[in-house]
Amino acid sequence: MAKNILFIMCDQLRFDYLGCTGHPHIRTPNIDALAARGTRFDRAYVQSPICGPSRMSFYTGRYVRSHGSTWNNFPLRVGEMTLGDHLEPLGVRTALCGKSHMAADIEGLHRLGLDPESGIGARIAECGFEVWDRLEGLHPDGGKRPSHYEDHLRGLGFGGPNPWEEWANSAESEDGEILSGWLMQHADKPARLAEPESETPYATTRAMEFIEDAGDQPWCLHLSYIKPHWPYIVPEPYHGMYGPEHVLPPNRSEAERSDPHPVLDAYFQHRFSRAFSRDEVRERVIPAYMGLITQIDDQIGRLMAWLDETGRANDTLIVFTSDHGDYLGDHWLGEKELFHDCSVRIPLIVVDPSSAADTTRGAVLDHLVEAIDLAPTFVDWAGGEPRPHVLEGRSLLPLLRSEDVSWRGVVISEYDYSVRRARRILNQPIDDCRLVMIFDGRWKFIHAEGFRPMLFDLESDPQECRDLGADPRFASERERLYEIMNLWARRHHNRVTVSDEAIAKRADGELRRGYVIGFWDQGELEEARALGASGN
Repeated sequence: MAKNILFIMCDQLRFDYLGCTGHPHIRTPNIDALAARGTRFDRAYVQSPICGPSRMSFYTGRYVRSHGSTWNNFPLRVGEMTLGDHLEPLGVRTALCGKSHMAADIEGLHRLGLDPESGIGARIAECGFEVWDRLEGLHPDGGKRPSHYEDHLRGLGFGGPNPWEEWANSAESEDGEILSGWLMQHADKPARLAEPESETPYATTRAMEFIEDAGDQPWCLHLSYIKPHWPYIVPEPYHGMYGPEHVLPPNRSEAERSDPHPVLDAYFQHRFSRAFSRDEVRERVIPAYMGLITQIDDQIGRLMAWLDETGRANDTLIVFTSDHGDYLGDHWLGEKELFHDCSVRIPLIVVDPSSAADTTRGAVLDHLVEAIDLAPTFVDWAGGEPRPHVLEGRSLLPLLRSEDVSWRGVVISEYDYSVRRARRILNQPIDDCRLVMIFDGRWKFIHAEGFRPMLFDLESDPQECRDLGADPRFASERERLYEIMNLWARRHHNRVTVSDEAIAKRADGELRRGYVIGFWDQGELEEARALGASGN
């Protein structure tokens, strides 16, 4: 049986904006059906609550501390193994359709004499993926890398210097004025482009074309949608599906602003936080955000029906997830980046088609899962051997198949705010702009270098509105979690060239290699040789 992998990722999709995760208004019947068909992991967390570092952890199976790409467009250094490096030797064609947010280590490639445009250099520069279709999303000035989608729009006759911006990402007034989707006041208007030509259907079509192109060769396709990430604008009919009456009240309290942690207070001052603290912004933007999600859901339905019709669903491991969440005004914040659940917790659905997974089909599991668990899951599915000295996550297949395995007791996430305005507000040295979250299923501890920690008890405060980081009554919990963080930090994170098994085989091997060290006389030497050890 072919061992295919369909790795679907949305950008900035909150864990709680699906029907199957409890949202009372949003319509996501196809994603809900996917959860019924597979297994939903209810407590899945990213390794960093921002696009680039999070994705580099997904693609390497390693913590941010380990791979070193700590913020958007900080290059992933040459030498870091990615999904393609692990799967290609197993005969799996590994390709990207959509967004990766990869920044290539051009200096490293040049230092090694590798051309980033050809051969091995191109694969390294593309995070180990064969690029089937690029759809990163663009800034208004077209400042990001070229997009296949832009070429597609030009081929359809949509002109202008930046057709993605002018057509897919803009609305139009009654008198023909182009209205930028970057301005949130226009979020309630439909995009100028007809829905079939918009980004999400385009990516879905291109994904299906890749699967057909792959033929009988096993494949891993990363279908990476750029939505519902901002700019918050969606074509008809999705722009009008939801209104202010479907916008849930923000999860926030005045107590959060009365004596906030210094880092949180600095984030309150960011422009996007001030914007999303206004009800008029939330009532304009969130219906568009929900429309973008329902559009994705319809495309998931289209794709799943096609996989069923062609028989490919029977031999394909399907994953549906997101790279992080979106505050949408909760906790007086916008964007993502900090560690409340709406930012750092993600939806995760895994469909294992094998009969061994029938016992968890339709189940909701509460194990603490990390984004880095997907890479070893894919290697396991493809028949590879575990490589825990490289892949720091753990395969999810034993959980899917109800096997009796011990599991982790905490999840870890990291964030570097050195490029944000918060650093200047706090006058922090760049090296100290680091946050680390440790969550054990109840207590969420955030270490903030140079400041007191934050602490939340999700049992008594599931809304995460009471910071206990300065409360003397909880000093023991803070100390316990701080030590767990330190233990994690002290572990090997960069010994990737030699496995534990290889080290074990080398132990007591001096005599086999001809070294005679520390012996008093020939008798001791002969005795050691007889025992097959050096006697150290």
